[in-house]
Amino acid sequence: MQVQEIMSRDPACCGRADTVRDAAQIMADQSVGSVPVLNDSGEPVGIVTDRDICCSAVAQGKGVDTPVSEVMSTDVLTTTPDEEVSSCCDKMEERQVRRAIVTDENGKCCGIVAQADVARSASDRETADLVHQISKPERKSGCC
Repeated sequence: MQVQEIMSRDPACCGRADTVRDAAQIMADQSVGSVPVLNDSGEPVGIVTDRDICCSAVAQGKGVDTPVSEVMSTDVLTTTPDEEVSSCCDKMEERQVRRAIVTDENGKCCGIVAQADVARSASDRETADLVHQISKPERKSGCC
C-alpha cells in the first residue's frame, strides 16, 4: 500500500508569520491536531501541533499573536505519495513522530499522513508496532 492511498490530501496550512491564534483556528475549523507550516513556495519548513501551542506558547506565557515560527517544530518528516506505507511507518517509528508531511515531485506540500491514518488502514500488527515505537520514552517531551 502506498502513502497516497491513506493520506489526507491538501491539508490546511499556514506560513511562518501566521500567529498561534491563526494555527489554533485552523485546527479548530478543520478538527485536526497539526498544521504544516510552508514557505512562500509551498514547501514545508515546519509543523505546528496542538501540543506545540500548549507547551511552547501557553506554558511559556507567549501570547496568541506569537508567530508560529517561534513554537513550531522544524525537524519535519516528509514522505512522498508513492512511498510504501510500511517504509513511512519505519521512518515515523525511528523519529518517534506521529505524522509526516507528504510532498510532491517539486517538494510542495500535497498531503499529510498521521498515525490515525495508518490505524484506519494498516494491519493491527503494523498499527501496534507504530504506536509502540512512537510512544517509547526515549526523548523528553517539550514541556512535560
